[in-house]
Amino acid sequence: MIEFFFGAYRDTSWLNIVLESIVFIFGILSVWYAGRENILVYPTGLVATIITVYLLYLAGYLGDMILNAYYSCMSIYGWYNWSKIKGGEQVVKISRTTTKEKAFGLVVFLFTIVLVYGVYTLTNTNIGPENYIDILTSGIFFLGMYYMALKKIENWTLWLIGNLISIPLYAYRGLGILAIQFIVFTVLVVQAYIAWYKILKNEEKE
Repeated sequence: MIEFFFGAYRDTSWLNIVLESIVFIFGILSVWYAGRENILVYPTGLVATIITVYLLYLAGYLGDMILNAYYSCMSIYGWYNWSKIKGGEQVVKISRTTTKEKAFGLVVFLFTIVLVYGVYTLTNTNIGPENYIDILTSGIFFLGMYYMALKKIENWTLWLIGNLISIPLYAYRGLGILAIQFIVFTVLVVQAYIAWYKILKNEEKE
């Protein structure tokens, strides 16, 4: 098990190991803050995603690199959206997706898959089985990040699915620290869903 997750680090520079460890810490902090509906989810998330873009660029995983670049942009949007205050209260509250938002979400998911596939094709990158999984998770996480910016509880379901797929994927790629991070993410996502669900039920009673 240790060899599966960490064997690839024998030939990895100390700088990259340190950077991956920073991503590990700030990524977990970001999900932890998100579960508590704390706006610090975005600055901590920005640190993690910007460094991850660099690491994935070095590793040649274009789909995930684009995904994390998008995370960085969406974090800025989410930070702005979550910070809106009117009458002393937050404008954006935890809610469920409407039928219209679900339909738009499907469009976002499909567009993302086509976009990432197009990037692989245009850069003449050999698309192996792990890349197709990468393309799928890109679509899932794109949509999850968008729903999170809108405080839609369904974002947690998407994160859970994407995390469960990403654990073996990242371990296979030799990014063991990030694979362990996704295991921690999975636990935090379940906790966050429960926390948001309780908040949502209380607001629906009011």
